[in-house]
Amino acid sequence: MDKTLYKHVFVFAEQREGVLQNVAIELLGKARELADKLGEQVHALLLGERVAGLAPGCIARGADRVLLVDAPELAAYATEPYAQALHQLVEERRPAILLLGATTIGRDLAPRLSARLATGLTADCTALEISDDGDLLMTRPAFGGNLMATILCKEHRPQMSTVRPGVMRGQAPDDGRRGVVEPVAPRFNPAKFRTRVTGLERETRPRVDITAARVLLSGGRGMGDADGFRLLERLAAVIGAEVASSRAMVDAGVIPHERQVGQTGKTVRPDLYVAAGISGAVQHLAGMEESGYIIAINKDKTAPIFQAADLGIVGDAREIIPLLAEKLQSIHEKSKS
Repeated sequence: MDKTLYKHVFVFAEQREGVLQNVAIELLGKARELADKLGEQVHALLLGERVAGLAPGCIARGADRVLLVDAPELAAYATEPYAQALHQLVEERRPAILLLGATTIGRDLAPRLSARLATGLTADCTALEISDDGDLLMTRPAFGGNLMATILCKEHRPQMSTVRPGVMRGQAPDDGRRGVVEPVAPRFNPAKFRTRVTGLERETRPRVDITAARVLLSGGRGMGDADGFRLLERLAAVIGAEVASSRAMVDAGVIPHERQVGQTGKTVRPDLYVAAGISGAVQHLAGMEESGYIIAINKDKTAPIFQAADLGIVGDAREIIPLLAEKLQSIHEKSKS
């Protein structure tokens, strides 16, 4: 393989129902950083139907060129149409790097693309850098999160990686940036379409996704049970926070998986993260250590969580959380009077 034929950083600009996803914004920001180090361009791969209106947003977030694939076959996500369109784009344009979000869509697409392109794939990366030789250094947790492995794909191109939502920081939009929007018409093979979308059913979620929360109260084994989490809910109502959890309480059936923070859950980056009754295993730290300010509450003063915390409180979280709620509610009421 002549690697000199492969240039630029491509990002799958994931959209759902005409809305550009946050993970696409985050990846465009990281791609901009990588491309600048290589002296190359960022190309956003924007697929869907009637999604041309999202192209300026991709350029504002760091793309130099938007490859727009607008087709009725791509109206709703289905594996084969999207895989065919992306495969053709990558085969023809020969990017050096291809980044996708580690979402349900990205995790479905990425392995199929890597197999069709006969290249490697590093999943769930937490860091991406360019080596002195111009290769992509892809870092991800390994062996249950007990160590971090940096992986290279030296012999094949493109170098492919998926990144979890919330891991990278997107760039602020620059509406003055200029870029090119290039429509591309894929050649679909409908004979290989094995499934089709006949309708969509939306789940009602009254709570904010924890990856979007600015203040997050996260409970661990030290909160005990559902009653312990009700204490967190009361405090969350006072300060306008969302409630999350470590894996232990998800496994215990106390809280749903969508609220789990950590290596096997979600990566969060709130302004304030309160870890109540969480010991701080490396798998959990991997999901929240980039939070703006971390407060840890644990009765074990040697708990690893204190090493990551900006402020530590040694004590029983089930006793401290109600006291905090009471005190903060009192302050709130006085401020209104």
